[in-house]
Amino acid sequence: MLTELAVANLGVIDRVTLALPPGLIALTGETGAGKTLVIDAISLLLGGRADPGLVKHRAKEATVDGRFDIDGDEIVLSRVIPVVGRSRAYINGRPATASALAEIGERLVDLHGQHSHQSLLGVAAQRGALDRFGRVDLRPLAAAKESIVRIQAALDDLGGDERSRARELDLVRYQVRELDEARVEGPDEDLRLEGREELLANAVDHQEAMAGVLAELHDDGGVRDQLAAIVTRLETRPPFASEAERLRNVLAELDDVANSVRAVGEGIDPDPAALEAVQSRRHLLHQLRRKYGDTLEEVLNEHSLLQARLTELEDHDVRAAKLDEDLAKAQTELAAASREVRRAREAAAPLLAEAIQGHLPDLAMAKARIGVEVAGEDGSTVQFQLAANPGAPLQPLSKVASGGELARAMLALRSVLSDAPPILVFDEVDAGIGGEAGTAVGRSLAALGDRHQVFVVTHLPQVAAFADVHLAVEKRQGDDDTVSDIRLLTKKDRVVELARMLSGQPDSRAARTHAKELLGKAEADKRPEADR
Repeated sequence: MLTELAVANLGVIDRVTLALPPGLIALTGETGAGKTLVIDAISLLLGGRADPGLVKHRAKEATVDGRFDIDGDEIVLSRVIPVVGRSRAYINGRPATASALAEIGERLVDLHGQHSHQSLLGVAAQRGALDRFGRVDLRPLAAAKESIVRIQAALDDLGGDERSRARELDLVRYQVRELDEARVEGPDEDLRLEGREELLANAVDHQEAMAGVLAELHDDGGVRDQLAAIVTRLETRPPFASEAERLRNVLAELDDVANSVRAVGEGIDPDPAALEAVQSRRHLLHQLRRKYGDTLEEVLNEHSLLQARLTELEDHDVRAAKLDEDLAKAQTELAAASREVRRAREAAAPLLAEAIQGHLPDLAMAKARIGVEVAGEDGSTVQFQLAANPGAPLQPLSKVASGGELARAMLALRSVLSDAPPILVFDEVDAGIGGEAGTAVGRSLAALGDRHQVFVVTHLPQVAAFADVHLAVEKRQGDDDTVSDIRLLTKKDRVVELARMLSGQPDSRAARTHAKELLGKAEADKRPEADR
């Protein structure tokens, strides 16, 4: 709900801050006092047109701030309208656009009357209202639509036209065959081949190195003979027995190393043909990496993807036929679901119209007719219609000329429908009515106030008497300026204001007596029957 509204320099309003409760809030005052400026202020917070003409005389700019409570979360919307330049919008103190305010406002507030911000005038909102009223089951229709979208996407993924598909098939088939024939042995094959090539390319040098090492180790006077002589010299000297033993171990290790060098060297066989084969294989793997990935792991992954794509392309006709069959079935299901939804909407439409029309006589529209038109294959084009006078054709609500008739039609709609934004604003709802019709309008507004925060600008005391909160807009005229104040009325003040509205004479004893009667009757009407 709107918990606080602050307005400065808007029209004849100088500066006012209102703390606003839930329920039905009535705004009253003499003609020209500025009652509708409160509605203008709310409209500005919803992204409405910022007219520089709304700025108070001699002021540079007008400001409007609104604090909203949305399910426990607070949001502050602000609007600044300068005399010169573009208006500015803020959400929680941060700059925003008027369209951003409008987007939030659509969820928060509905203005009914001469203003255009009315969610129920949209086709989508009217369709949703009819569906909720008639409890129309949209799940089969939604499932059929989703199925068609999914199948169509699968068909699109199969490829383009036949020629393009044939070209892609030739290419993918060639790529798969190339990778199949390459038989990559694993992601590290290129590293293993690199070591193999180094061995084969330097085979002769490796063998020469082996012969030289063995000669230095085992020839007469070589390393082994020298080490053996040292061991012999030390082992006859008891103080060096430990060192002699360690050197004997070194001598054994040296013999083992010499045997290993001989074994490795003798295993190296200079083989130009094998070297050429390794180099050719490495070149092939290099070419594959250039085409299919930076590493052999990526090449192997691409191989798998290409194989899957080849299967898809080769099975295209079979899969396409299956998907075409699925699509035809889904379209049949969609047509059936569309017919069922249309039947449900057509069945609910007259019931909704009848329910709404049942409220019109109490709203001084006894001769008016309500219609709910359903069109389209699935009945998705839903239009609420009104004929305000006998003999007049039904017309879309958005084309109804009278602001008062539109506001009362909206009030009847809101009385029937359970869904609505949390804040409802009615202006001109009492235009052209009075007496018992005014009482009925007030009673309907009070009922809405049990579920929503409802603002009503009214000239009728019968309507104002039903308010939970009564705000009076009062104009003060100076020598060269006119200023309006907005005052929260006490119970005593309400009697005086209703007396003014009844007779134009707030001090009239008879008018005050009548005012008290109105308040008492409204209070009794608002109580549940069990409490009366």
